[in-house]
Amino acid sequence: MSDQRNGGTTTRLLQASLEEGGSERNCERPREPWKGEYVKSIVYAGLDAIITCFALISSISASSSSSMDVLVLGFANLVADAISMGFGDFVSTTSEQDVITEERRVTEWDVMNNRESEQRELVKHYQALGMDYKDATMVVDIFTKYNDIMVYERMVADKGMLPADQKVKPWRNGLVTFASFMVFGSAPLLSFIIMIPFTDSDLVKFVTACVVSALALALLGVAKARVGGQNIVFSAAITLLSGVIAAAAAYLIGWLLEHVAGLED
Repeated sequence: MSDQRNGGTTTRLLQASLEEGGSERNCERPREPWKGEYVKSIVYAGLDAIITCFALISSISASSSSSMDVLVLGFANLVADAISMGFGDFVSTTSEQDVITEERRVTEWDVMNNRESEQRELVKHYQALGMDYKDATMVVDIFTKYNDIMVYERMVADKGMLPADQKVKPWRNGLVTFASFMVFGSAPLLSFIIMIPFTDSDLVKFVTACVVSALALALLGVAKARVGGQNIVFSAAITLLSGVIAAAAAYLIGWLLEHVAGLED
């Protein structure tokens, strides 16, 4: 009887485990993020451009400057920031690739000259991930036959680095960042140009710039969510909120400098 009860208990536990596993397998598959070599540069340069340019417009508009002042200062700042962002992306990507290449050279030397030590470290790494000692040792023994795989695994385990992607061209990243900054950063400024034939009111032009900037930020927030696999509504809301905070801060500073500090002249 005891064996029967134990057998029945075991059967129920197995059934429950299978049902639980089945429910997990039936869950909706997570949405994959957008894949693209330059998607990240486009999205983040665009977000920075819109917020930066709109914040500048807000600060200038708060000081009662004319539309011409907004356009001249806005486009001058846009071009300067776009060049800085593009060059910065080029330099950072180049530096990252150089560091990875140098780290690979170091790791290759370690694998060739301190092979046993590297094997022990890799076994410890796999054990830390949950693999038992016997399996970890077996896996590392197999990897030891292939120098490239051994180097790859040591770079990932010890330095958290993937080998340098030869397809990545730093100058292309810089060019894409520059173009994205120019295109999206022009959105708030173009609203001023578009509204010139229809109204002389700087307030109307500023409000139009607010609307255009909000739409552009929302669209880029959606794109940011797709890149990172995040909730679209939440990402768009956070992006809009960051733009509102930046613009409000810039507007307030411009207003204070004119009306409190007396810099209207």
